[in-house]
Amino acid sequence: MIATFYEGNRSFSVKEKPIVPPGSDEVQIKVSFCGVCGTDVHIYHGVMDKRVKMPITIGHEMSGVIVQVGKGVNDFQAGEKVVVRPLDNRGEKPSDKGHSHICKDLKFIGIDSPGAMQQYWNVPAFTLHRLPAATDLKLAALVEPLAVACHDVRLAGLKKDEFAMVLGGGPIGMLVALVARNEGARVVISEVNPVRLALAKNLGFEVVNPSEVDLLQFAEETTNGRLADVVFEVAGVQTTIDQMTQIAGIRSRIVVVAIHSQPRPVNLFQMFWKELQVIGARVYEKEDYETAIQLITNTNLPFESLITKVQALSDIQQVFEQIEKNPDGMKIILDCQK
Repeated sequence: MIATFYEGNRSFSVKEKPIVPPGSDEVQIKVSFCGVCGTDVHIYHGVMDKRVKMPITIGHEMSGVIVQVGKGVNDFQAGEKVVVRPLDNRGEKPSDKGHSHICKDLKFIGIDSPGAMQQYWNVPAFTLHRLPAATDLKLAALVEPLAVACHDVRLAGLKKDEFAMVLGGGPIGMLVALVARNEGARVVISEVNPVRLALAKNLGFEVVNPSEVDLLQFAEETTNGRLADVVFEVAGVQTTIDQMTQIAGIRSRIVVVAIHSQPRPVNLFQMFWKELQVIGARVYEKEDYETAIQLITNTNLPFESLITKVQALSDIQQVFEQIEKNPDGMKIILDCQK
């Protein structure tokens, strides 16, 4: 089989390696597609070199078909379409209070252990979610990031007809907006990139460019002074941290979606004055994966529009170089059988 390896120094190799049978509690998946996410790009840039054990196969936004099951696996069988929820919580302790998706010793498959950017992949059976037989496997590669968005919207407690502002129109921001609109909310996307603004408009969203318009004034005028009921901070920059407390209305909820690797100043006076709730949201839980699968398979939401390009797994080095040169794109999908 063919597998890819991150070697460090912004370099991937593509090599042949033997196909190894799955362990007793594992399944072997013929990987169909694997999306490239922001974390993968961070790995490529060397930001996570102290964490990953090179050379390593990365990737976790995947879809595929089971080809073999271990002797101890009874819930799945060969031929079934699946996605992997790449969280290994086998280090969970009572002190984690049952929140396995954020347990202290959580291991992320595709970062802390080999991932999906290879033709065949052995994974623990407990990570699997079954897909309906008719599922488009290319779209199913979006289940993992879509589950992130489902988790964010669920934790926000978003209600029908509420006004939500999404700060950041990248892949996760766009997915959050789609899920929020599907819940019946009015959604505005704030983004400075003109290509992403155009895509959001084409998807039917109200958009605003905060580099051209005063965002607080826009929110006040748009809502007759009520401001946003829910704010999703997805951009991960100080500007949006400043904006999130400004545009949130009285007793509104702010969901911090972006990963901030460094401490950020936050306007606590606004939180006190308006009785704001700030909610951290990290990865997803089982129910979010099931919701994402339902949205992919049972709705007509325009997920296809978020796929910028599908490229061969063997072109992985070129793919990451292109992403670095063209940050306007949304989601690059690797065809793992090419």
